[in-house]
Amino acid sequence: MQQRDGELPAGRDWPNYGGNKAGNRYSPLTQINTKNVTDLQVAWMYDASEKPDPNNPGRRRDRAIQCQPIVVNGVLYGTTPELKLFALKAGTGEQLWKFEPAKSDRLNSNRGVVYWESGNDKRILYTVGSSLYAVNAENGQGIPSFGTNGKSDLHEGLQTNMDHDVSKLSVNATSPGIVYRNTFIIGSSVSESGDAAPGHVRAFDVLSGKLKWVFHTIPQPGELGYDTWPPEAYKKIGATNNWSGMSLDEKRGVVYFGTGSPASDFYGGERKGQNLFANCIMALDAETGKMKWYYQTIHHDLWDRDHPSPPNLITLKRNGKSVDALVQSTKDGLVYVLDRDKGTSLFPVEERKVPVNGLPGEHPWPTQKFPLKPLPLSRQVYTEADITNISPEAHTYVKERFLKIRTDNKFAPPSTSGTLLFGYSGGAEWGGNAIDPSGILYQNVNEEPWELIMTERASLSKQNIPITAGNALYTANCAACHGQDRRGSGPELPSLIDIGKKRSSDEIKAILKTGSGRMPSFQHLSEKDRDALVGFLLNTETVTAKVASTPSAAPAATNKNGFPYVPAYVSKVWQRFTDKDGYPGIKPPWGTLNAIDLNTGNYLWRVPLGEYPELTKKGVPITGTDSYGGPLATAGGLVFIAGTKDERIRAFDKKTGKVVWEYQLPAGGFATPITYEVNGKQYVVIAAGGGRGQKAGGNYVAFALK
Repeated sequence: MQQRDGELPAGRDWPNYGGNKAGNRYSPLTQINTKNVTDLQVAWMYDASEKPDPNNPGRRRDRAIQCQPIVVNGVLYGTTPELKLFALKAGTGEQLWKFEPAKSDRLNSNRGVVYWESGNDKRILYTVGSSLYAVNAENGQGIPSFGTNGKSDLHEGLQTNMDHDVSKLSVNATSPGIVYRNTFIIGSSVSESGDAAPGHVRAFDVLSGKLKWVFHTIPQPGELGYDTWPPEAYKKIGATNNWSGMSLDEKRGVVYFGTGSPASDFYGGERKGQNLFANCIMALDAETGKMKWYYQTIHHDLWDRDHPSPPNLITLKRNGKSVDALVQSTKDGLVYVLDRDKGTSLFPVEERKVPVNGLPGEHPWPTQKFPLKPLPLSRQVYTEADITNISPEAHTYVKERFLKIRTDNKFAPPSTSGTLLFGYSGGAEWGGNAIDPSGILYQNVNEEPWELIMTERASLSKQNIPITAGNALYTANCAACHGQDRRGSGPELPSLIDIGKKRSSDEIKAILKTGSGRMPSFQHLSEKDRDALVGFLLNTETVTAKVASTPSAAPAATNKNGFPYVPAYVSKVWQRFTDKDGYPGIKPPWGTLNAIDLNTGNYLWRVPLGEYPELTKKGVPITGTDSYGGPLATAGGLVFIAGTKDERIRAFDKKTGKVVWEYQLPAGGFATPITYEVNGKQYVVIAAGGGRGQKAGGNYVAFALK
């Protein structure tokens, strides 16, 4: 078996998601540098766009490309908006082949693919919906001997001791897995509501596609952490999943990753306890799945503070000694720097008391972690001094709302009166970060407050409002993301009010069945239940009688085992906290790029990332925007990053944070760029796939020097 580069720099190729298996997004190439970067121009462009499928309305064209491609031996591998896999000549963009997955596979977001080789056997492993495919890297043909007819089912290994059938629950993988020898290890994306499948981490044999091992992220009897949950919680509670990807130390044979919150996101009355191994940074033996160590960053999560990106593996200088370290940035803007062998923090971290005045039936954990260094990447609490100042009108509008819902502690439990919080769509996001060999971290950060108002599920019944079958299904399956009021929050969590003006009944049914993007599929619901849910969304459901509103008495929403778990409280409002024009209700910057020396924990610079041109024209200083997709650092002294709402890709000087080059993409580049060398020429490539409320796109754009 030929071993690939492990922790070594990506070099001429870009063979792994993140460049190397350490996830560093760093290249030693120097042909493009601070002196000549202004000479970059488009070298080639590959049109990966797809036409709508009239026979499959669930496959929508307005999809982003989030894929960070890989390059191996001069061949670039990536995915289209419709998740077809392709191979290109990396120097010209000429297509070599394209692989089409089964039309029955749901379309999730795909952020990368995995390469493996042994002798003449060269494979690409990638996921579409709940299917893990193995494809011949040389000709694009599926490998029939892998799994069943060329694919394995990501539901495998999840059914263990569950009281309900998980085979129809939404399970997919937005981020790629990682390979250790002949073992392919992968996490999953699942629902965030009561219908969430377990988030167990699993490994498959690269050759056969058969399941090799399972690590239970929600412990079962006799396993460490079982007593941090109510008895038999593993039979009902889902999520606690790794959706953001992994890093691998091949020398140690250890895989590292972060986990997310348990379901449901904002109410944990049914999961009293610390809830291991939710919200943990973890190290497992890559060959066996045996746990090496864990480090929990949030206890009993009530704020959806998942770990949003793979950890980075880097060697730092501490007290004059070299220390192999792991670095994990978080959605609430923190940076944890841990000893890679022990799982202990290299900087001071305090465990402090936090509020415990939760909703009825809730059990907030009495303490939480506060890293003292590095200082947070983003603001932690929204104060009156943070109210937007882009105009007097915006300030007045936001202040009036702020005074009604102000929140003085980042760990204030969700409430029916509402809370303002950070940690969703930022600080750090799924694009990850870059670290150069000297230990400098480059991290893009979002700074946007969110408004959360909870409601008692029984409150509608108390108001004598009929809880119909469709309403009960919506509450159980949809309200956690779109809110009880159906208002959603922008392109990520769109409003479902008047959805009938945008989608037909058949289109909605198709999307419910297959899922789309972040939205899970609802195959676990019967056709009758999906019809009832569509009727509720289209306001055509006939009200014949009230349905009892307690979870145990909502037959349309649960099966005989009480699944899905329906929390007593759900989100009524879950939306960005904005001014009247939709701009973040906080004083800029709204998005930044940061450089931190991880040897000392000190910041080197912080600059706005992105802009709203219409505000700049009005004289508002550059505000930055939220960004999705991460940075790329190079030995040429540059940091490349796109991901902003102004749809530009930029190069920053690593030493100063100054923008030294930018280019207006044909559509938003909500992905992470890569760089590589072919025939002596260095290229930088970004997927300009659009989406996220912006115009649709479908191109991979390559840049090189004139």
